[in-house]
Amino acid sequence: KEVTANMYRQGWDERNGGNISVLLTAEEVGEFSKSKTIRDINLGFIADPIVREKYFLVTGTGKYFKNVKKDPETNLGLVQISKDGKSAHLLWGFADGGKFTSEFPSHIMCHTSRLKIDPKNKVVMHSHPTYTIAMGACLPTDETVFTKKLWISNTEAIVVFPEGIGVLPCMLCGTNEIGEATAKKMETTRLVSWTNHGIYGCGHDIDEAFGLIETVEKTAQIYMLSLGHVVN
Repeated sequence: KEVTANMYRQGWDERNGGNISVLLTAEEVGEFSKSKTIRDINLGFIADPIVREKYFLVTGTGKYFKNVKKDPETNLGLVQISKDGKSAHLLWGFADGGKFTSEFPSHIMCHTSRLKIDPKNKVVMHSHPTYTIAMGACLPTDETVFTKKLWISNTEAIVVFPEGIGVLPCMLCGTNEIGEATAKKMETTRLVSWTNHGIYGCGHDIDEAFGLIETVEKTAQIYMLSLGHVVN
């Protein structure tokens, strides 16, 4: 609740922009692990076995981050991926009959990639940070160029994301294609920029994922405010 409110205040998640999913253990889910399924929601693809029967807390489609804190039961949903990987069992939330974000397939694909690299990964976060999008629009669609300009603009950047940042060209959002492309990048990095759209960040917890995006955005702001002159 706190992080969605903060991201909205930052101006990174206007209207219904942005989405978050958090992988939860059965212990964290507690009594809800025994809840009767409210309804099944089709995933639109077949999830990898590594995430099947796992629990996720996820933001809803068409929902505003600014409303999560005051009404979590409508704007969030607790789901469990089905045993066959084709659907998600809704256990709590989406009280108005809604469903998970249209980017949830992309999230599940990214969780899959990161869990195979880092079993401690729990969070996938998507946001629309202003300066990051502007910087991407001013540069070639080249992750080496993008990463180096970030690293040189702010020395903290190379410490926070030494593996660099992946970059995708402008693609239609909400599709399996962009999810697959993002997940592929996530095999080597925790951050992926979607040109003209936003950024994906992954982490062990909410703070880590948010901190990665926050550092990229602060560094992109430095780059843009200096008109790129800080980087030769």
